[in-house]
Amino acid sequence: MSAARVAAVTLQFHPDWPHRGGKVIESMAADGQYRSQFATGISNGGLTAFPGGDRWRWESRLFAGRYDHGLPSDRPVYGAWNRRADPYGGAIRFGSSYVRLRPEAVTRATFCFPDSVLEPVDVGDAALLPHLCRMADESGFDDLDECVEAHVHGPVRFDRDVEALVLDPCFVGTDVEATAELLGCAIEFHPGFRASPDVLDPEYRGAHIVDLARSIGEELTPRVIGDAARAGRHPAQSVKQVWHCLARFGRTAR
Repeated sequence: MSAARVAAVTLQFHPDWPHRGGKVIESMAADGQYRSQFATGISNGGLTAFPGGDRWRWESRLFAGRYDHGLPSDRPVYGAWNRRADPYGGAIRFGSSYVRLRPEAVTRATFCFPDSVLEPVDVGDAALLPHLCRMADESGFDDLDECVEAHVHGPVRFDRDVEALVLDPCFVGTDVEATAELLGCAIEFHPGFRASPDVLDPEYRGAHIVDLARSIGEELTPRVIGDAARAGRHPAQSVKQVWHCLARFGRTAR
């Protein structure tokens, strides 16, 4: 089933990257819910979710200290308002696959632009979305960086809060799809990311990242990059940058 074209809160992730001795999708199935970086210890952005770290400090400012003394499991999860109903999700920088939440999630979410790493001033509930979307549209940012950030407060359970989990078609018939079927939500597929390293712009993340991409595979897909992430033979940040290149130049539908 193809990904639905609707504006919604989406939570991006890499299903086959490493976590707890297995894959992210396996941890998601075991937990039954989508957890924050503070609870999982992993992220496709910076790894600063600890007391006094940058993520902790940003959240303290964004949410007026609401979570400063709470449990890691109580923290909000991060995603994006998929304002253009992009079938690839609202924030592809952070993963090849995504969770699309039910419409009611908007009522317990806050939003900001730009990304919280830039310490935005414009932060609020859904009433602020038209303003934030205009800011994003007019920002001139690279299309991996122009997302309207979303913070979903309260637990996000797959069997209750998720409308669909949307995977790359490279995972059809794999253990990733089989594990996703255990989540208790609908499974959909977007058009897919796929590219030869030869089409990657060496000025985007550096010629050394294109060289790394060539060493990973003659044709890049999320599954190929996931295999490299789990193998652990290359710096994790460099593998993330290979993903950025595939996300930027490898969408098979525009």
